[in-house]
Amino acid sequence: MICLHFFAKNQILANTTQNLKLHQDKQTSLLSDREQIIDVIEIFFESGKTKDLTKLKEIQLDDSSFSSFSDVPPYDLKDFATTVMLEELKFVSISDYDYKITNPKISIFGDTAVAAFELNQKGMLVDNKAFTGQHISINGRATFVLVKKPTWKIVHIHLSKIKDY
Repeated sequence: MICLHFFAKNQILANTTQNLKLHQDKQTSLLSDREQIIDVIEIFFESGKTKDLTKLKEIQLDDSSFSSFSDVPPYDLKDFATTVMLEELKFVSISDYDYKITNPKISIFGDTAVAAFELNQKGMLVDNKAFTGQHISINGRATFVLVKKPTWKIVHIHLSKIKDY
């Protein structure tokens, strides 16, 4: 009887430890997803600073489901190829590019995530033909929709400018 009681007590302890481990793994996985999502968004904007534009294609889903709206013309809904081309053009045209993300909110729904935040982008818009430049500062809002395939990829971007009054 004592042996059976000892076995049952150890089994309960083992099950409790296993359940606690599963709970911790789930929290770690969720935190890991959040960190991965933040990394993807930072890679996106860091491309403007480093001018390493190859990463833009790696972090966005090259698929017919991809779409984007921009905070600079053209304002129409764009597909993957057009978006990447315009992002590359924007980032190479702005020297001393910098950005600041504030008030981020990340919501994860299984293999889909929504990241919304306020954004300030600034730098020198360079016209290489006229050898002129203009300081720019764009205050705006951003929403990124990401899917996990198997890593987090951007499937939709919506950037909107906040008018300065």
